[in-house]
Amino acid sequence: MSRQIVLDTETTGLNPRLGNRVIEIGCVELLDRKLTGNNFHRYINPQRDSEEGALAVHGLTTEFLSDKPVFSQISAEFVEFVKDAEIVIHNAPFDLGFLNAEFERLGLPKFEDHVSNVIDTLVQAKELHPGKRNSLDALCDRYEISNSHRKLHGALLDAELLADVFLAMSRGQNSFSIEVEEERAEVITKVVEIEEVDFNVLICSASLAELDMHEDLVKDISKASNGNCFWKTET
Repeated sequence: MSRQIVLDTETTGLNPRLGNRVIEIGCVELLDRKLTGNNFHRYINPQRDSEEGALAVHGLTTEFLSDKPVFSQISAEFVEFVKDAEIVIHNAPFDLGFLNAEFERLGLPKFEDHVSNVIDTLVQAKELHPGKRNSLDALCDRYEISNSHRKLHGALLDAELLADVFLAMSRGQNSFSIEVEEERAEVITKVVEIEEVDFNVLICSASLAELDMHEDLVKDISKASNGNCFWKTET
């Protein structure tokens, strides 16, 4: 059974090397590409204030976080939740940088050592949609996933939205294959045996204009396929 964890964090700022800390972790579990509802969500006391820009993004005040556990108090259950799973993150270097800084403070192996591997959906999105905006909001719009309730960033909410985006982005090739198989199956079911009967066949030859149109079409197809047409393949 394939287990994936879609993960997001909120932080006090943009750079863990400047002492910024993780203040919220949200994880959404997928088993065989299906949401299970078995999620992990914790607010964390960073023991420092959030930078003004970060506070405007997530709205998690120092007062709100003051009675929450520190990272060391939630680290064991967090590691247990993500253990050996495939992790899905949007812009993975950002979250991994903060998580590894927290793990290093506790003398723990880096985050990646606890999981099977990490998928970066931002990298995937750039490959699928080069030259376009690929923020989480932009991807929600592109895949018609409602994010109207996202007034501020929140780790669990963003992880839930990212799970929907990830499933939408990664189902394309699967859906194509399924559709092809369904078409084949439907064609097969429509094959019936026709009894041999005598009837006259009316043969209509193509006009010169139609032949010219056909030749132009064949040339266009050949050009589009770089000459790799089956009728040009030597047998």
